[in-house]
Amino acid sequence: MLQDPLHVDPTVDVILKVGSGIFWSLTYLLILRRGFLDKSYGMPVVALCANLSWEFIFSFVHPHSKPQLYIDYAWLALDAGILVQYLTYGRKAFPKHLPGSLFYPTFLLTLLLSFLFILLLSRELNDLNGVYAAFSQNLLMSILFVQLLLKRNSHEGQSIYIALCKMIGTVFPSILLYLYFPHSYFLNLLYVSIFIFDITYLLLLYFKIRAAGLSPWARL
Repeated sequence: MLQDPLHVDPTVDVILKVGSGIFWSLTYLLILRRGFLDKSYGMPVVALCANLSWEFIFSFVHPHSKPQLYIDYAWLALDAGILVQYLTYGRKAFPKHLPGSLFYPTFLLTLLLSFLFILLLSRELNDLNGVYAAFSQNLLMSILFVQLLLKRNSHEGQSIYIALCKMIGTVFPSILLYLYFPHSYFLNLLYVSIFIFDITYLLLLYFKIRAAGLSPWARL
């Protein structure tokens, strides 16, 4: 359970929240753009289900205060677009040894379990701002982006700008939560771990695009 937060200047709070909102929104927009261009999906399905669940819960079940609430709305709308891409293009990545009829039930089960995990974790820890869930799933997402790149052995659905915006978008709330809870060793571990995997993903993607004979910076 989080200890009582330290005081943070309200202006700093808003700047860091809005900064996170902007860069994560750019991440989602770039994923959508790259997905349409490559006829693929750019977010691992477990990460997508966790995002949709978190954004819905903290928009409507335990709504955040403003401006974070408006940011949650924007993220939810953008992730809904990424969901459409996954349902459109994701079937080709579904395991070949499983019947194709399981594609939608598998997705719905993943979404349901993600929703329940985040909701019950937040209530169990009395963390109705979703801090533990947010950074835990952010770490999961960072790992899954690396796994997706290695599994595909391709830069399909990805770009260096997606990786950069994701990393920067996470640095903002990491700084903010560190200011509020500097002695939370678990959260500090999450911040560092996410950054390590984000850097790893950025480098792997950079060299993968270079190996394909393309300029990473020219591929938006």
